[in-house]
Amino acid sequence: MTRAVRRERGAVTAELALTLPILVAVTVGLVWLLAVGAAQVRVVDAARETARSVARGDETSEAVSRGQQVAPDGSSVTVTRQDGRVVAVVTGAVAGPGGLFDFLPEVRVSAEAVTLDEGEAP
Repeated sequence: MTRAVRRERGAVTAELALTLPILVAVTVGLVWLLAVGAAQVRVVDAARETARSVARGDETSEAVSRGQQVAPDGSSVTVTRQDGRVVAVVTGAVAGPGGLFDFLPEVRVSAEAVTLDEGEAP
């Protein structure tokens, strides 16, 4: 029995050395997915905030500025008025984490919010 224990003495260390990089890569990937989800929530909020602001009569440039504050850095915010509605579209990108995932392209997130234009006469 003593011989069997001696032979397997370094097995745990070897297995840990092989699996640890995989666990780190999976953890980084999950954190990146969480960042993508958070960015999607932010662009939805930015589109909604921008559309509401323009619909209630605020200046378009002021509303776009407010939307850009809510959206992830580098996002674009556009507003159009059509058929008594205000449409706000926000698009942005989330870059992949460095290192192991450099080969992945950045993920594009976008959202569109539509609301009735309260500033126009019925």
